[in-house]
Amino acid sequence: MDYSAINIRYGKLAGSDCCLSCGGAINYAKPGVGEVCVDLGSGRGTDVLRMADEVGETGFVYGIDISDGMLEKARQNALRLEIQNAKFIHCGLEKIELTDNTADLVISNCTINHAADKASVWSEVYRILKKGGRFVVSDIYSIAPIPEEYRTDPVAVAECWAGAVTRSEYLETLTTLGFIRIGIIEESKPYLKGKAEVASLTITGMKPSGGCCS
Repeated sequence: MDYSAINIRYGKLAGSDCCLSCGGAINYAKPGVGEVCVDLGSGRGTDVLRMADEVGETGFVYGIDISDGMLEKARQNALRLEIQNAKFIHCGLEKIELTDNTADLVISNCTINHAADKASVWSEVYRILKKGGRFVVSDIYSIAPIPEEYRTDPVAVAECWAGAVTRSEYLETLTTLGFIRIGIIEESKPYLKGKAEVASLTITGMKPSGGCCS
């Protein structure tokens, strides 16, 4: 998809104190010492740097983002805090520049809804997770299908609601790709977002370990 509107908006916000997230996936992620973690839509790097501290010197954290401004700010923050077990990568979510079976944990806050092809994004999450790896994602879904006229509207896209899909479609994508132990950690009541009625949720699941009880 064309990320230009998102890149411009979040690039301008990189130096502000604005909170850009719709959820708190990091609060439920519980990264362990030595784990490899990935944050999709890492922004200024706040969650990446927090996880880098939690996984310790034997672990590593990757931040994925498409905003040059956000990535530059994140790298500055890592340098200032002398964090060496983290790396920030410029790429889209539909083709994450990490090898197969890299991560123990993938998190994301209000980012996947931006992608036009969410199945491709979730397929990439499945690919980069190790067997038995898990995800904790906060995101937005729509109560009713978003009218097609808003799907490519730059303002609606940047405001995080144009790309939302319904709850049933969201969950169906996860089960179709093979994720297991899918659970809703928290979920909001519906609220208006631009021209749409949406809700926020934090969802978790895992890639099968391959064993009989996976």
